[in-house]
Amino acid sequence: MTPTHPLNAPRAITSLTNERVKFIRSLEMRKARRDSGQFVAEGVSVLMTAAEHGIHPLTLVVRAGSAASGAALQLVRSTLGRGAEVLEVSAAVLEKLAAKDNPQTMLGVFGQMWREPPNPAAIATDATWLALEEIRDPGNLGTIVRTADAVGAAGVMLVGTCCDAWSRECVRATMGSIFAVPIARATHAEFAALLAAWPGDTVGTHLDARDDFRRGGYRAPVLLVMGGEGPGLSQAAATSCKRLVKIPMAGQLDSLNLAVATALTLYQIQGPRLQLKK
Repeated sequence: MTPTHPLNAPRAITSLTNERVKFIRSLEMRKARRDSGQFVAEGVSVLMTAAEHGIHPLTLVVRAGSAASGAALQLVRSTLGRGAEVLEVSAAVLEKLAAKDNPQTMLGVFGQMWREPPNPAAIATDATWLALEEIRDPGNLGTIVRTADAVGAAGVMLVGTCCDAWSRECVRATMGSIFAVPIARATHAEFAALLAAWPGDTVGTHLDARDDFRRGGYRAPVLLVMGGEGPGLSQAAATSCKRLVKIPMAGQLDSLNLAVATALTLYQIQGPRLQLKK
């Protein structure tokens, strides 16, 4: 559902029964996001990050009186300048549209940005891609996308049945990185073919691995494969990986939170390329 005509001024809305308001509220539901191909991102800083990557909202929602200056005003003007709609809503309306905890004064409705999985025959020689198999926790996924952005990973691929990358919880956890990191998806069969054709190291983390993940020597381009929370890496994926590695631990637990384990491994792979900014 998109506006029927471009607007050259903010549209004031105070009613919770307004059709645009009801549509934006519906994006809380995965089915509505899937059917519309749209999602919501909140906060001026997140929306500015989107703009910096050339991604602009289809609809911008702003609390009345909160965009008189600064970045918020810039976002309103640029959105109107592109012919997209800006809804200036009452505090009561925004309260129903924004997150219940720490609500923002501005949010945007965006089109989902699915990318194609990488082509092994055309992958950059120094690229690192991350594949997440059957990940179920949107908070974990958002944190992982943010980490992938931090280390300069080429993209994140969701394999099989995963949580929704465009859910409010996931988008919020990325802190804007959802606009910077390519997100792709693949079936298990498509992923098996990609693993077989990958020109560099395909690295899986596995509890039965004997190779310490810190030993390095990863041959680029690297495809890091992480299993979902609980079951971990599937047997099919583990068998197809060229290397299986493990994070050593001194305590009684045998595994880490998925987002933490992914961050440690990504930094180990990408570490030699990372430098402190001056």
